[in-house]
Amino acid sequence: MKKTVVIHQPDFLSYLGFFHRLLYADLYIVLDDVQFVHSNRAWTNRDKIKTQNGEKWLTISVNKAPRNTKINEVIINDEVDWKSQNLALIKQNYKNAMFYEEILPYIERLYAHNLTKLADFGMESVRMLIELFDIDVDIVFSSELISTKTKSKRLVELLEQVQATHYLSGVGARDYHIDEPFQKSGIEVVWQDFKHPIYPQLYSEFIPYLSSIDLLFNCGIAKSREILRSC
Repeated sequence: MKKTVVIHQPDFLSYLGFFHRLLYADLYIVLDDVQFVHSNRAWTNRDKIKTQNGEKWLTISVNKAPRNTKINEVIINDEVDWKSQNLALIKQNYKNAMFYEEILPYIERLYAHNLTKLADFGMESVRMLIELFDIDVDIVFSSELISTKTKSKRLVELLEQVQATHYLSGVGARDYHIDEPFQKSGIEVVWQDFKHPIYPQLYSEFIPYLSSIDLLFNCGIAKSREILRSC
Protein backbone atom coordinates (compact mmCIF):
# COMPACT_ATOMS: atom_id res chain seq x y z
CA MET A 1 0.00 0.00 0.00
CA LYS A 2 1.26 3.49 -0.86
CA LYS A 3 2.29 5.62 2.11
CA THR A 4 3.57 9.16 1.55
CA VAL A 5 5.51 10.83 4.34
CA VAL A 6 6.69 14.40 4.96
CA ILE A 7 9.59 15.13 7.32
CA HIS A 8 9.95 18.70 8.55
CA GLN A 9 10.87 20.73 11.61
CA PRO A 10 8.06 22.14 13.82
CA ASP A 11 8.26 25.63 12.32
CA PHE A 12 6.18 28.39 13.88
CA LEU A 13 3.16 29.64 11.89
CA SER A 14 4.70 28.29 8.69
CA TYR A 15 4.04 29.42 5.14
CA LEU A 16 1.55 27.90 2.68
CA GLY A 17 4.03 25.64 0.92
CA PHE A 18 4.48 23.49 4.02
CA PHE A 19 0.74 22.90 4.42
CA HIS A 20 0.39 22.25 0.70
CA ARG A 21 2.82 19.35 1.18
CA LEU A 22 0.78 17.96 4.05
CA LEU A 23 -2.29 17.81 1.80
CA TYR A 24 -0.60 15.01 -0.13
CA ALA A 25 0.87 13.14 2.84
CA ASP A 26 -0.40 10.27 4.95
CA LEU A 27 2.05 11.01 7.76
CA TYR A 28 4.06 13.99 9.00
CA ILE A 29 7.24 13.18 10.92
CA VAL A 30 8.05 16.18 13.09
CA LEU A 31 11.83 16.57 13.01
CA ASP A 32 12.09 17.81 16.57
CA ASP A 33 15.45 16.35 17.66
CA VAL A 34 17.82 18.10 15.25
CA GLN A 35 19.97 21.12 16.09
CA PHE A 36 18.16 24.39 16.64
CA VAL A 37 19.60 26.99 14.28
CA HIS A 38 19.39 30.45 15.79
CA SER A 39 20.30 32.65 12.83
CA ASN A 40 18.82 34.81 10.09
CA ARG A 41 18.13 31.60 8.14
CA ALA A 42 16.01 30.03 10.86
CA TRP A 43 12.22 29.68 10.73
CA THR A 44 11.66 27.39 13.71
CA ASN A 45 10.75 30.20 16.09
CA ARG A 46 9.52 32.89 13.72
CA ASP A 47 7.72 33.81 10.51
CA LYS A 48 6.70 36.96 8.68
CA ILE A 49 3.47 38.87 8.30
CA LYS A 50 2.67 41.85 6.10
CA THR A 51 2.36 45.24 7.77
CA GLN A 52 1.78 48.81 6.69
CA ASN A 53 5.57 49.14 6.63
CA GLY A 54 6.40 45.92 4.81
CA GLU A 55 7.34 42.50 6.19
CA LYS A 56 7.72 42.09 9.96
CA TRP A 57 8.69 39.07 12.06
CA LEU A 58 6.49 37.30 14.58
CA THR A 59 9.04 35.70 16.91
CA ILE A 60 8.94 33.30 19.86
CA SER A 61 11.61 34.53 22.23
CA VAL A 62 13.88 31.70 23.41
CA ASN A 63 16.65 31.33 25.96
CA LYS A 64 20.24 31.19 24.78
CA ALA A 65 21.46 27.63 24.47
CA PRO A 66 24.64 25.79 23.45
CA ARG A 67 25.18 25.33 19.72
CA ASN A 68 24.19 21.65 19.63
CA THR A 69 20.91 22.10 21.49
CA LYS A 70 18.06 20.18 19.86
CA ILE A 71 14.84 21.91 18.88
CA ASN A 72 12.87 19.94 21.47
CA GLU A 73 15.26 21.12 24.19
CA VAL A 74 14.98 24.86 23.48
CA ILE A 75 13.24 26.75 26.29
CA ILE A 76 10.94 29.71 25.69
CA ASN A 77 12.05 32.97 27.26
CA ASP A 78 9.08 34.36 29.16
CA GLU A 79 11.09 37.21 30.64
CA VAL A 80 10.37 38.95 27.34
CA ASP A 81 6.71 39.79 26.69
CA TRP A 82 6.86 38.41 23.14
CA LYS A 83 3.27 37.18 23.18
CA SER A 84 1.83 40.65 23.76
CA GLN A 85 4.21 42.11 21.19
CA ASN A 86 3.17 39.54 18.58
CA LEU A 87 -0.53 39.95 19.25
CA ALA A 88 -0.28 43.73 19.10
CA LEU A 89 1.50 43.50 15.74
CA ILE A 90 -1.14 41.10 14.39
CA LYS A 91 -4.09 43.16 15.61
CA GLN A 92 -2.66 46.43 14.38
CA ASN A 93 -2.00 45.18 10.87
CA TYR A 94 -4.95 42.86 10.27
CA LYS A 95 -7.73 44.79 12.01
CA ASN A 96 -9.00 45.93 8.61
CA ALA A 97 -8.72 42.49 6.98
CA MET A 98 -12.03 41.11 5.77
CA PHE A 99 -11.90 38.01 8.00
CA TYR A 100 -10.25 39.51 11.07
CA GLU A 101 -13.14 38.60 13.39
CA GLU A 102 -13.21 35.01 12.11
CA ILE A 103 -9.48 34.29 12.51
CA LEU A 104 -8.44 36.34 15.55
CA PRO A 105 -10.03 33.96 18.13
CA TYR A 106 -7.85 31.10 16.83
CA ILE A 107 -4.74 33.28 17.12
CA GLU A 108 -5.66 34.39 20.64
CA ARG A 109 -6.21 30.78 21.73
CA LEU A 110 -2.80 29.86 20.31
CA TYR A 111 -1.06 32.61 22.26
CA ALA A 112 -2.99 31.71 25.42
CA HIS A 113 -1.05 28.42 25.69
CA ASN A 114 1.39 28.49 28.58
CA LEU A 115 4.14 26.21 27.31
CA THR A 116 7.77 25.87 28.29
CA LYS A 117 9.38 24.47 25.16
CA LEU A 118 9.68 25.99 21.69
CA ALA A 119 8.81 22.74 19.91
CA ASP A 120 5.54 22.44 21.85
CA PHE A 121 4.44 25.97 20.98
CA GLY A 122 5.51 25.54 17.37
CA MET A 123 3.44 22.37 17.12
CA GLU A 124 0.40 24.13 18.57
CA SER A 125 0.65 26.58 15.68
CA VAL A 126 0.99 23.70 13.20
CA ARG A 127 -2.04 21.92 14.63
CA MET A 128 -4.09 25.12 14.55
CA LEU A 129 -3.33 25.65 10.87
CA ILE A 130 -3.92 21.98 10.03
CA GLU A 131 -7.39 22.40 11.55
CA LEU A 132 -8.08 25.67 9.73
CA PHE A 133 -6.98 24.20 6.39
CA ASP A 134 -8.90 20.96 7.05
CA ILE A 135 -5.88 18.71 6.48
CA ASP A 136 -6.11 15.03 7.43
CA VAL A 137 -2.63 13.78 8.30
CA ASP A 138 -1.19 11.62 11.08
CA ILE A 139 1.72 12.99 13.13
CA VAL A 140 4.70 11.32 14.83
CA PHE A 141 7.88 12.80 16.26
CA SER A 142 11.38 11.84 15.16
CA SER A 143 12.41 11.85 18.82
CA GLU A 144 10.06 8.91 19.35
CA LEU A 145 11.78 6.85 16.64
CA ILE A 146 15.15 5.09 16.59
CA SER A 147 17.97 7.24 15.25
CA THR A 148 21.54 6.15 14.56
CA LYS A 149 22.40 7.90 11.29
CA THR A 150 22.69 11.46 9.93
CA LYS A 151 21.55 13.51 6.91
CA SER A 152 19.86 11.60 4.07
CA LYS A 153 20.59 8.23 5.68
CA ARG A 154 18.76 9.35 8.78
CA LEU A 155 15.70 10.39 6.77
CA VAL A 156 15.62 6.93 5.22
CA GLU A 157 16.02 5.39 8.68
CA LEU A 158 12.97 7.31 9.89
CA LEU A 159 10.96 6.52 6.77
CA GLU A 160 11.66 2.80 7.06
CA GLN A 161 10.34 2.74 10.63
CA VAL A 162 6.97 4.11 9.54
CA GLN A 163 6.76 1.87 6.45
CA ALA A 164 6.89 4.78 4.00
CA THR A 165 6.81 4.03 0.28
CA HIS A 166 7.16 7.67 -0.84
CA TYR A 167 9.00 10.64 0.63
CA LEU A 168 7.49 14.02 -0.30
CA SER A 169 10.21 16.66 -0.09
CA GLY A 170 10.26 20.41 -0.54
CA VAL A 171 12.41 21.64 -3.43
CA GLY A 172 14.70 23.48 -1.01
CA ALA A 173 16.22 20.12 -0.05
CA ARG A 174 17.55 19.43 -3.57
CA ASP A 175 20.88 21.11 -2.82
CA TYR A 176 21.84 18.57 -0.17
CA HIS A 177 19.76 15.57 -1.20
CA ILE A 178 21.54 12.25 -1.79
CA ASP A 179 19.40 9.79 -3.71
CA GLU A 180 21.37 6.58 -3.10
CA PRO A 181 20.03 5.73 0.41
CA PHE A 182 16.43 6.15 -0.80
CA GLN A 183 17.05 3.96 -3.85
CA LYS A 184 18.62 1.23 -1.73
CA SER A 185 15.61 1.27 0.57
CA GLY A 186 13.09 1.30 -2.28
CA ILE A 187 11.58 4.60 -1.16
CA GLU A 188 10.53 6.89 -4.00
CA VAL A 189 11.41 10.57 -3.59
CA VAL A 190 8.70 12.93 -4.82
CA TRP A 191 9.52 16.63 -5.20
CA GLN A 192 6.83 19.11 -4.29
CA ASP A 193 5.46 21.24 -7.12
CA PHE A 194 4.17 24.30 -5.30
CA LYS A 195 3.07 27.44 -7.09
CA HIS A 196 2.44 30.27 -4.66
CA PRO A 197 -1.07 31.68 -5.06
CA ILE A 198 -1.77 35.37 -5.45
CA TYR A 199 -4.69 36.46 -3.30
CA PRO A 200 -6.11 39.77 -2.02
CA GLN A 201 -3.79 41.38 0.55
CA LEU A 202 -3.79 44.59 2.50
CA TYR A 203 -1.21 47.29 1.86
CA SER A 204 -0.57 47.52 -1.89
CA GLU A 205 1.81 45.19 -3.75
CA PHE A 206 1.47 41.44 -3.12
CA ILE A 207 4.14 39.78 -0.96
CA PRO A 208 4.48 35.96 -1.16
CA TYR A 209 5.93 33.46 1.34
CA LEU A 210 4.44 35.02 4.45
CA SER A 211 2.98 33.10 7.37
CA SER A 212 -0.19 31.22 6.41
CA ILE A 213 -2.20 33.46 8.72
CA ASP A 214 -1.92 36.21 6.12
CA LEU A 215 -4.05 34.19 3.70
CA LEU A 216 -6.54 33.31 6.43
CA PHE A 217 -7.05 36.89 7.63
CA ASN A 218 -7.52 38.14 4.07
CA CYS A 219 -9.59 35.31 2.59
CA GLY A 220 -11.23 33.46 5.47
CA ILE A 221 -11.28 29.76 6.32
CA ALA A 222 -13.46 28.43 3.49
CA LYS A 223 -11.76 30.34 0.67
CA SER A 224 -8.27 29.69 2.10
CA ARG A 225 -8.93 25.95 1.94
CA GLU A 226 -9.84 26.29 -1.72
CA ILE A 227 -6.81 28.45 -2.51
CA LEU A 228 -4.37 26.07 -0.79
CA ARG A 229 -5.72 23.15 -2.79
CA SER A 230 -5.35 25.09 -6.03
CA CYS A 231 -1.58 25.49 -5.64
